[in-house]
Amino acid sequence: MTRGVDIDQPTFSMENDCQAINNFFAERGWTDGLPIIPPVEAAVKAMQAGANRGPSDVLGKIPPSWADATVEKVAVNAVMAGCLPEYMPVIMAAVEAIAEEEFDLHGIQATTHGAAPLVVVNGPIRHQLNINCRYNCFGPGWRANATIGRTLRFILQNVGGGIPGVLDRSTTGMPSKYTYCVGENEEESPWEPLHVEKGYAREDNVVTVFPADGPHDILERSSTTALGILTTLTQAMSPLGSCNTIHFSDSILAFCPEHAEAVAREGYTKAMVRRFAFENGGLPLSLFGPELGPRRREELAQLGIRLKDDGRVPVAEKPEDITILVLGGAGKHSTFIGTLTRAHPVTKPIRLP
Repeated sequence: MTRGVDIDQPTFSMENDCQAINNFFAERGWTDGLPIIPPVEAAVKAMQAGANRGPSDVLGKIPPSWADATVEKVAVNAVMAGCLPEYMPVIMAAVEAIAEEEFDLHGIQATTHGAAPLVVVNGPIRHQLNINCRYNCFGPGWRANATIGRTLRFILQNVGGGIPGVLDRSTTGMPSKYTYCVGENEEESPWEPLHVEKGYAREDNVVTVFPADGPHDILERSSTTALGILTTLTQAMSPLGSCNTIHFSDSILAFCPEHAEAVAREGYTKAMVRRFAFENGGLPLSLFGPELGPRRREELAQLGIRLKDDGRVPVAEKPEDITILVLGGAGKHSTFIGTLTRAHPVTKPIRLP
C-alpha cells in the first residue's frame, strides 16, 4: 500500500482482506468511521494519472501539522474516499484553496466550532463529472459530490492531523464534516454564476471553498413578490448565536430556482439582493441578552458600525460579505449558510490534464 502522512514507511503489506484493512485503518484514526476503499498501489497510481502532475508536487501545507499535501497523498485519500481519477483536478483546486492564508484552515481545524470546507463547483465540469446541482444537492445519491467532499475531510484529518477528539475539538461537529460539495445550478439561475462574478468566463471550470456551517433550510411558499420572499430569506440569516450575528462573518444565501426567478423577475440583481439583506436583515440588539448585548455594542463601535434606526445589528459588516448562489431543484426551499469568523472563501481555477 502507498502510505498516508502518518504511516512511517512508504509502503506496507497486509493480508488481502477488505475487513481487516478497514479495521487496521480505523484503529489508527485514518478513516471517518465509514468503510474505505483500500489504497493499494495500483489504485493510487491510477488516481495520480488523473492529476497530470508529479506525485511529489506540493499543493499546499495543511495545518495544524503543516504537512505537505502532495499529489500522492491527495491521491491516497481520494482512493480511500471512493473517487474516480477524473475527480482529481477538482480535488486539487480545492486543496489549493483551503491552503491559502485567507481561508484560515488552522482556525477551522483547531476550533470548537463545527465549520467544514464547503466546495462549490462552477463551469461545464459539473456535468462532465455528474456533480449534483439540483434536487438533494446537499444530500446523498451522487458519487462525485460525496467522494470529493469526503476526500477533503480525509486530507484535513490524515495530512493536517485534524483527528476528531484529538486536535479536532469541535464541540458537537456537524454532518457536513463528513462531506460537503455541491455544484451551482447555473442553468436555472436568472443571475450570473459565482465564478463569473469573480472574473472568470462562463466556460471556465472553477472551485470556491467556503469555511462553512451546515445548511439551514428556509421555507417560503406563501410569498410571491420579491419583497415577501426577500423579507423571509434575509430574516432567516440572523439566528442568534451564529457567527455572522455575533462577530460578523461571510455568509451564503442560496436561492432555490423558484425563489430566484420570482425575485429576479422584479428586476433584482445579486447586488440588489445583497443590499436588501444588509439594509433589512438583522436582529435587534435588545435580543442579545444581558452579557452578549453590551459586548456586541462595544464591538460594533470599534468597527465604526452603527445600529439600524430600530436597533438592529446588520447581517454582515458590508453587503459584499454575502454570497448569492442558486442551488437545488423545484420546491420553495432556499438555504442560509453561515461561515466561521475571520475565515474567508477562496476561489481557484480547475486545471484539467
